[in-house]
Amino acid sequence: MTAPTCALPAAVGTATAPGPLQPLALLRFAAPSLALAFVALPLYVYLPEHYATRYAVPLGYLGAVLLLTRFADALFDPWLGRLADHLLRCGLAKPALLAACALMFCGFAALFALPALLPWRSADVAFTVVFVAALLLTYLGFSAASIIHQAWGATLGRDEAQLARTVAWREGLGLAGVLLAALLPQLGGARALVAVFALALAIGLALVWRAPEPAPHQPAGAALRWRALLEPLRNRRFVALLAVFATSGIAAAIPATLVLFFIRDRLDAAALAGAYLFAYFAAAALLLPLWLRAVRRFGAARSWLLGMALAVAAFVWAALLQPGDRWGYALVVVLSGAALGPDLVMPPALLAGVIRAGGHGNRLEGSYFGVWNFAAKLNLALAAGLALPLLAMFGYRPGTLETGVLPPLVVAYCLLPSLLKLVSAALLWRFFLRRRAAPAALIF
Repeated sequence: MTAPTCALPAAVGTATAPGPLQPLALLRFAAPSLALAFVALPLYVYLPEHYATRYAVPLGYLGAVLLLTRFADALFDPWLGRLADHLLRCGLAKPALLAACALMFCGFAALFALPALLPWRSADVAFTVVFVAALLLTYLGFSAASIIHQAWGATLGRDEAQLARTVAWREGLGLAGVLLAALLPQLGGARALVAVFALALAIGLALVWRAPEPAPHQPAGAALRWRALLEPLRNRRFVALLAVFATSGIAAAIPATLVLFFIRDRLDAAALAGAYLFAYFAAAALLLPLWLRAVRRFGAARSWLLGMALAVAAFVWAALLQPGDRWGYALVVVLSGAALGPDLVMPPALLAGVIRAGGHGNRLEGSYFGVWNFAAKLNLALAAGLALPLLAMFGYRPGTLETGVLPPLVVAYCLLPSLLKLVSAALLWRFFLRRRAAPAALIF
């Protein structure tokens, strides 16, 4: 399959900032991230509860459909990345982002309207077809918008510190969106969630339309074949960074999968779950400026390594907690939230540098982020696939208070992620810090 050719508009690149972007320019670029964050949290946390409690849709059915559609969505990411390169080369980043967000919103609104308009019945094919179609439309629109936005951001900045600053604005607004999306269902239900999402998306797209253009893109090659889609995997430094990112991502995804179990069945503090989650994301957002200072002083790789060490310290401390240690877990929440900042900011900043060092700057950013997002989605699946069977194998029963020194839930929630973080830290040290003076070289 061959991508259509396009003439590069004369205006492309004329608005690109020659140096560090000013806060207003960064705000305009990052603005859609607040709305995009609505899609991740509600679909994983609120949508199943909404369908099950209000409309009696079985949890097993919901889990199977959500898992299969998310896996199908991940398979499209490399293709979407290649398409993003073509759109950036044609100067169509802004219209493409607008179109992707429109599709995403249509799917999102349809998901929350569906059970009221088409009630669930056992073995109802019509419900399943509409449900799957709405999920895929939402997922694909979200994936396309995210990849375009990430590839665009990788062109805005001349050095590591500037790139980290761009990513921090994007991720900071994303964290604000997560907090807002977590509160809205409690305050106004599904209608409030959809209405505020629509407003945030409209404001975000209006602002991003006036954001600095991506740097002018060179031709990335016309072919949309698998060989071209996987071009980033020929970059050995990218493969090394992907290994660091994957192990670190699984280490972060396991506690995310098990956190509610840990709060309920280890701490006996189910009533505080909402407060803990809010504090976690708030700590991550509030401490982002400190991590940007760390990048300027130590570099992105060393700052990420520091964040990994902080995460390990937090979860080792969590392993020592006993039922009722609610204030002790509050400290874990703040420390692990602080460690979330480097996980969000440093990998994309390092990736942008790897893309440029590999000679693919302003040419293949979309392809790289397509593979990157595919790996990020697999992290969540691998985390559930690794942690949940291990818990069952070692005798954990949900709803039963876990006592003793190292019950299975503590091992899975605290020690397994710590071990994976240490592996990730070792890979980061070997490939990106041991010879910092020669960043383009790989050490095998």
